[in-house]
Amino acid sequence: MKILEARITIVGAPWRELVFLELTTDTGLTGVGEVRMVNKTDTLVACIEELAPRYVIGSDPFDVERLAWNVQRAEYGRPGEVTQSALAAFDIACWDLMGQSLGVPVWKLLGGRFRDRVPAYANGWYQAEREPAAISRLAKEVVKRGYRALKLDPFGAASAELPAADRRRAEAIIAGVRDAVGPDVQILVEMHGRFTPATAVRVAAVLKPYDPEWIEEPVPPENAAALARVRNATRIPIATGERAHTIADIREFIEGGIADIVQVDLTHFGGFLAMKQLAGWAAAHYLLMAPHNVCGPVGTMANVHLAVATPNYKMLEHFNDFADLWVHDLVDHAPRVSAEDGCFGLPERPGLGIRLNHDVCRAHPRTGGRINLFEAGWEKRGVSQS
Repeated sequence: MKILEARITIVGAPWRELVFLELTTDTGLTGVGEVRMVNKTDTLVACIEELAPRYVIGSDPFDVERLAWNVQRAEYGRPGEVTQSALAAFDIACWDLMGQSLGVPVWKLLGGRFRDRVPAYANGWYQAEREPAAISRLAKEVVKRGYRALKLDPFGAASAELPAADRRRAEAIIAGVRDAVGPDVQILVEMHGRFTPATAVRVAAVLKPYDPEWIEEPVPPENAAALARVRNATRIPIATGERAHTIADIREFIEGGIADIVQVDLTHFGGFLAMKQLAGWAAAHYLLMAPHNVCGPVGTMANVHLAVATPNYKMLEHFNDFADLWVHDLVDHAPRVSAEDGCFGLPERPGLGIRLNHDVCRAHPRTGGRINLFEAGWEKRGVSQS
């Protein structure tokens, strides 16, 4: 089996653009991958278009080790966000082709079934004014949909410091959400790398009474020593890693005991092959995986397959029930969170088990959509629900 063609489809929403890659083989099979690139769609597309004829067209989709080596080593330049995202698109589509050719779901090739249900947590749901009452009402709706965990960033457009009035507002929002959802629903507090270590420590102390499941990226992601200052000052678990793109990027955080939950993104970390390698290494340090996921249905389905086969997988982020609801229609069998237990079910179709609906994709052309997390009102995400 050889790959003959690579086809890119871009779908636009007010705050994100979804890049789908389809690889077609000489056997008539088509595998699909997806990346939601953060604000640099054209850059990603250029990388895919440059690397595909060099390393993908004419290759056997089973040769993912060689593919990864070519992109990461043969290219000589250090792999980073763009190249690792392009590699992930290739890798995911190749695993889809492997599964289809063998007639089995991808999770069977990644180690088999470890779990039947994949816990999900909600994001993108707090599209409202940054007021406790409004956000608490939306939190109740999340729980009604079956979710047992939800994440929010209550800090507005804060950067470096958080003035006293904003700190009180953030605390009131988290307190309101805790009151709305009860003691058993997990609340995940996103910080988006906003703060200095001193500010992050102060904020963590304020939030501790509301029992957050984790605080996420409390300081910018590059400096392990800075995050260690926060780690040493709070007992709240710390999640980080969504802006790590290679094992080298996350090494200090794992080996130094700084991260409690590893959040690397399947679609920015090179795909399935790299994620399974990382999961094993994280497990050696008794750490759990909770991958970042801002993808549409293809990337989400890929994450579900990974979760099924990965013992130290905690839960999966999910936007598509709350932001841009129509993205479910971009494929024929979109992954869905059950209202009964807040989990994704076990995929049973060969490969990833989904195909793009090109008519729906064409109905949502590129928007140039991007998100600026340091701009007031970013959390409303364009409020695109049609």
